[in-house]
Amino acid sequence: MAAEPLFERLCLIGVGLIGSSIARAARAKGGIARSIVAHTRRPETLARVRALDFADAVEADPARAVAGCDGVILCIPVGAYAGVMHQIAPHLAPGCILSDAGSTKGSVVRDLQPLLPPGVHLVPAHPMAGTEHSGPDAGFAELFEGRYTILTPLPGGDPAAVEKVAELWRRLGSTVERMDPDTHDKVVAIVSHLPHLIAFTICGTADDLAEETREAVLKFAASGFRDFTRIAASDVDMWRDIFLNNREALLEMLARFTEDAHALGRAVRWGQAEFIEDRIRRGRRIRRELIEHKQA
Repeated sequence: MAAEPLFERLCLIGVGLIGSSIARAARAKGGIARSIVAHTRRPETLARVRALDFADAVEADPARAVAGCDGVILCIPVGAYAGVMHQIAPHLAPGCILSDAGSTKGSVVRDLQPLLPPGVHLVPAHPMAGTEHSGPDAGFAELFEGRYTILTPLPGGDPAAVEKVAELWRRLGSTVERMDPDTHDKVVAIVSHLPHLIAFTICGTADDLAEETREAVLKFAASGFRDFTRIAASDVDMWRDIFLNNREALLEMLARFTEDAHALGRAVRWGQAEFIEDRIRRGRRIRRELIEHKQA
């Protein structure tokens, strides 16, 4: 027997990779919402979402999109949250649960909580899932299967609302964990944001090489460089906003990485084989542990 839907009317603000995957999974798995409302701004995206038919209603106006909804999830770049919240806050129904899928959480609390209407429950969330692709065509129902989703509930928040958001992500296939926003932002700075920063930098370095060398780099790129270019293909707006809204944690991790990179560079310069071997072994160990945790 299918589970009762968690929401009567769930609105997805933004239907790129994450939003369209939520919509597709809700359709495929059931038990999420009786109806899905999708909001996006661009006329060409609106037309494409209607053609893909993964939502019951598609709205260009965010205020109309959230009206009458008992659940709203922001699936847009975190830098756009404050502007969108100003538009939707007066139209959020009492008892509505407002959540999100952003990769930073301190900025989410900063931008949303002051504008939260009385009786509306804010439950920030971050599905640790994604690909380098974007747009409504990029989504797929299995995106969240076997991945973690981190909730960062607010002190004094409604426990029932938190549990409903947790159950939503469990039904989408995720394992749910809870953290405070500061801890979350430091964790994702090292496991996600710093690797992307490094990938963008390495690709920029290759792009700056003399033309004949650059062509050879692209022609003979080995798996290491290909792995970097995969995540360097990620969405520009999303990653700009992540870097700017998790600035402190990202810069802290970048400073630590820079020190470690200099140390390994010195070992290479001075032929310190033991040090080099230790770093390689530690890298292999981390990779094995990722595989054991089914996060590879």
